[in-house]
Amino acid sequence: MTQPIPTTAFAALVAVCLAVAVFAAGAWAGDYHVYSCRTPSGQVAPTDGWSAPAHPSYDITSDTCESGGGLIAALGANATHLADSEFDKATWQFNAPESETVVSTTLWRAGDTLGGTNENAFYLFWVSGAADLGTNAHIFDECSADLDCAGKGNFTDPLATENRLVAPDEALNSPYLSLSAYCGAFVNEVMCPTNEGDHITYDAEIELFAADIVLSQPSGPTPSDVSGGLAEDPTVNGISDVSFHATDFGSGVYEAIVAVDGQVVEHRIIDEQGGRCRSLGGTSDGLNAFLYTKPCPAEASADLSLNTTAFTNGEHHLVVTVTDAAGNTATVLDREVTVANPPPPGCEANGPAAPRSPAEVFALAAGWKGHANPHLRARYGAPHTLEGAITGPGGAPVSGGLVEVCELPAYSGAPLIPLASPRTDAAGRWSLALPRDLPSSTLKIAYREDPLDLLPVALDTLTLTVPASLQLHVAARRVRAGGAIRLTGSLRGGPLPPGGKQLVLEARSPHGPWIEFHVIRTGAAGRFHYRYRFRLAGPARYQFRVLSEAEADFPFAAGASNVVRVFEG
Repeated sequence: MTQPIPTTAFAALVAVCLAVAVFAAGAWAGDYHVYSCRTPSGQVAPTDGWSAPAHPSYDITSDTCESGGGLIAALGANATHLADSEFDKATWQFNAPESETVVSTTLWRAGDTLGGTNENAFYLFWVSGAADLGTNAHIFDECSADLDCAGKGNFTDPLATENRLVAPDEALNSPYLSLSAYCGAFVNEVMCPTNEGDHITYDAEIELFAADIVLSQPSGPTPSDVSGGLAEDPTVNGISDVSFHATDFGSGVYEAIVAVDGQVVEHRIIDEQGGRCRSLGGTSDGLNAFLYTKPCPAEASADLSLNTTAFTNGEHHLVVTVTDAAGNTATVLDREVTVANPPPPGCEANGPAAPRSPAEVFALAAGWKGHANPHLRARYGAPHTLEGAITGPGGAPVSGGLVEVCELPAYSGAPLIPLASPRTDAAGRWSLALPRDLPSSTLKIAYREDPLDLLPVALDTLTLTVPASLQLHVAARRVRAGGAIRLTGSLRGGPLPPGGKQLVLEARSPHGPWIEFHVIRTGAAGRFHYRYRFRLAGPARYQFRVLSEAEADFPFAAGASNVVRVFEG
């Protein structure tokens, strides 16, 4: 009898497993979703990428998606069907664009084999992927009349649970998917049953109601013809621009991103093509989602403007990137540029308060709404409101006073950023709702008796500590022994360090200690992914999470993601 493994031994086993595993991370490749026939929410979608090979006229391949149906592949009744014939079958096949592969897919399908079987042959349908459309294809869903399978799924409810089919790993990583209705045989050169009359329409059929296909593109866009003040001038001021051309013959040129000192200040879809090249969003893994296999233009030009008055005078690190629809990124511009604008009002002059006699003393009170402590620790995205009051000589309230609020993000070399300038009410009180995407920061609040005064007459300071916010997803929560999982996610907030933020992947058995097994970096937009293959046989349950540790060039405290659970067996 096999003895149960003690908790400590099991934790050690996990450590060994993680230490010796060979990770299939490889080079970065971008992924994106393509919806066919229906989106997961039920909206009608095109069937881009799907085609039907030639077949006899009595077999049927029909696209009824726009009218509420699906992609139908069927063998018509009242016809003679030759068994094991590569020609006498009905097939819909999906072909990914050149050099791209299918890395995951969820299908919603239903089918039947009402033509039945005889002593020599039988009707069936199947779904396959990987390798090619011939003998090397991997069939991962099948219904055959000779095995007493009369049908699968629900024809009347396209997105019903019983119609949902997730492709296994061994059916993926090729450009192909296909679904077929067919006549099989026990012996060679025989015929399947012939069904005369009107009691059935098809001898065998399969109908695809929806597909959520994730494509992987190994290479990214190529920028060229970069010009403009931001690209060429050593010193800039006011509004300056950069223009460039880009090509991407996979998913297409998607978005331009401008970052200053690691902080994304603008991102723009270069050419939406009437909405075709706009991500539908709503994916659980954070990837883009489209209705076409090549949703965005293969070539596009962009002209981006930057208001340099939003930045402090001096040297800044400017990075302009272009992405394709799959999330692959290429650098358009990466340089140091000097900003030289007239000094901005407010924050730059917030030195010590101007000296006053006791009779002229002003007082500024500032605090976090609902919190007595001037040092607030809160999650990313939570609402924060500052409130306070200003009094003048003798304690009289200052009405209509302009309060300057400036943010100093908690990373090395961060500029002082003006946020807003609320005015006090008749009682001298003021409040300000802060942006929800603030990082850990020092908030400097100042009041000048005259807005043109060089120095304020009253100052106060508050601090905000925000742990890093991470989301982690796993494509499959149950895998076969020795299978692989795909961990994806995103780190919210910025600015990100040059080259992305370093993250730590950890795993454990339930109730065991967390064990670090790999270090990765995010992309320019904070996204990350990693492919992990189990090397020890299950069955076993594992938990995974990702950590962001505190760094001097990232303005967030240490934080951990949600925990995802996977069963290997």
